[in-house]
Amino acid sequence: MKLKKYSMSFTTGGIFHQESLQITALYLDLMDWSAVRNYVHTENILQTRTISTAKKRYREINTRLQQLSKKELEALAESSVHDQKYLLWLAICRRYPFIGDFAIEVIRERYITLKSDLNYEDYDFFFSKKAESHPELEKIKFSSQNKLRQVLFKMLKEADLLLDNNLINAAMLTPRLINLISASNSNDLLFFPVFDSELIG
Repeated sequence: MKLKKYSMSFTTGGIFHQESLQITALYLDLMDWSAVRNYVHTENILQTRTISTAKKRYREINTRLQQLSKKELEALAESSVHDQKYLLWLAICRRYPFIGDFAIEVIRERYITLKSDLNYEDYDFFFSKKAESHPELEKIKFSSQNKLRQVLFKMLKEADLLLDNNLINAAMLTPRLINLISASNSNDLLFFPVFDSELIG
């Protein structure tokens, strides 16, 4: 069976916390992604210097936010900072299955087996392993591989899932967030470094 290709276009920025909140608020007000896009570009909501940068950044944020259900977007707009970051991480993992697989197969696996550190070598090994079944990864230049790795680690730190010393930071999922994510897909809870016993909402 042929595996679905990994999308690896996540080299733009980090989790875009504040920008995502702004766009989410606009969407919940307008309930129309096209109207949101037009308003963001017309008013330069993202405060970029060029139109091309604004379009690229908005497109990246938009494709992530559209991975969330309406209830998840509503929670993103009103939750604590921690829950907001977790929801943005959830959106990233759904948008990019490569990152989702890395979160489950490497980060969570290391955490539940009491291996608290996460290093570039762990990422490189995972990348090489996935390249065996995903030939599209073999076509990525070495410099681009480094950029992807750098951005992913940046995302993890911004989402409070990795400390500055590259130790895995356990996710403190609230019962509300657990129930919310479970309502969409309970397997998505595996994107977070938590023990199974903590996933009872």
